[in-house]
Amino acid sequence: MTSPAVTLWTAALCKQDPGYGGWAFVRKTDGESGAATIKGAAGGERRTSPARMSLSAVIEALTSLSDLPPDTPVTLRFADPALAGELVASDGAYATAEPEAWAAARALVAARPVLNLVPLATSAPQTGFLAAWAEFGLDTSKSRGSFKAAIPKPNLMKFPA
Repeated sequence: MTSPAVTLWTAALCKQDPGYGGWAFVRKTDGESGAATIKGAAGGERRTSPARMSLSAVIEALTSLSDLPPDTPVTLRFADPALAGELVASDGAYATAEPEAWAAARALVAARPVLNLVPLATSAPQTGFLAAWAEFGLDTSKSRGSFKAAIPKPNLMKFPA
């Protein structure tokens, strides 16, 4: 039996001073019968950084794969243009600015031997969907503090996968 293919999309944003941030991810799993399942989440934090939000999106997306074998083929499409380089740099800006989040993201990447990292174009339709949910995370964190919530199924049905 072959493992299903999985595609993850991530995006994050952060407004400096006072440092509110949001992130979002969507996971699409292609089933054996041709049917796909889709799920996603968004969240946000206060007093955060762009690096932390980008890494949080990756951490949450890769953590969502815990129900799948480690050798499941995964494509991670990310809106942060610096992310792939930062995940492989041992002393990059993200490792320096957010060492705990960077270490957690690196460990999750290392646990997935079949992981393809692909930048997501700013003009891609998925980028707008994810940016809207990351902004929701940012706005909600202003009043609620740190949080994470599932993206409702009716909204996910509009995801341009």
